Amino acid sequence: MTTPPQNALTSKAAPTTGSLLAQKMRSLGYYLRQHWVLYVMLIPGLFFLFIYKLLPLWGLQIAFKDYKIFAASDPWSAIAASKWVGLKHFKRLFGSSQFIKVLLNTLEINFLKILWLFPIPILCAILLNEIRNKLYQKLCQTLIYVPYFFSWVLIFGIFYSLLGSYGIINTVITALGGSRINFFGDQSVFRSVLVFTEGWKEVGYNTVIYLAAITGIDVTLYEAARVDGANKFQQIWSITLPGLLPTIILMLIMKVGYILTTGFEQVLVFYSPAVYDVADIIETYVYRIGMGQADFSLATALGLFNAVIAFILIVGANTVSKKTLGRSIW
Repeated sequence: MTTPPQNALTSKAAPTTGSLLAQKMRSLGYYLRQHWVLYVMLIPGLFFLFIYKLLPLWGLQIAFKDYKIFAASDPWSAIAASKWVGLKHFKRLFGSSQFIKVLLNTLEINFLKILWLFPIPILCAILLNEIRNKLYQKLCQTLIYVPYFFSWVLIFGIFYSLLGSYGIINTVITALGGSRINFFGDQSVFRSVLVFTEGWKEVGYNTVIYLAAITGIDVTLYEAARVDGANKFQQIWSITLPGLLPTIILMLIMKVGYILTTGFEQVLVFYSPAVYDVADIIETYVYRIGMGQADFSLATALGLFNAVIAFILIVGANTVSKKTLGRSIW
């Protein structure tokens, strides 16, 4: 019997790179034809991503230019027409005492929100899950979830009627012989107002996320725990909380990553010059110097700094979580 040449064996046993690529392209084409509806549904999202996320990246160069809005016939062309100045605006930014103040305000306010508000949705989800009356459970879930859909302007109106100088709370305080509290103008209490109103609006939404995670826990684990004599608290500690751990880590990483970029709408609506010293955060400062003072270059430099630090924080938090707990986003 004649042995086939080694090249012939190789060509039959191992397809060439070109044939593998053609096979993958055929598989991809078949998959796209089978699921074309899903890809059509992606078009609005991709359009939004391009218009509002990718296209504005062109404007980042304003941070490195002396941007003159009237340097060309339109603001878009004025970006290219403006003169490069390197890191001039970053030096202005880091040398400003106001920058240090708004940076500290941003960190302190968001740290307070994480400290006080992060555990509450977890507790609410566990408590709601223990309610056996489904109608009552859905009613409670709806009541705490509804505020999430309110705009910050509407929420300000609600709380101003409660906490304003002549609101319900101050009326009760004065009726009991106390003095009125300026909740929206007193620097010592304004941050508490921010934390409380943020919790009132956002806790319900985060609770639903944790409730969804709880439904993914295998119910047979609870049945086995009950057979072994575990009480309700032991079941929560040994089954529910470990089952929620991946979601808790994910949410915590997201919170840490966005610690410099959250709270803009809330603070912008609630604060006033009287509380700038304790409430002015990076994003509101960018808004004031960019729109109010027309210093677009400095505002863009601050915004770019904010984005870079947020990226470092989220990558760092993800890395620490991956190395210490073995869980991460990617």
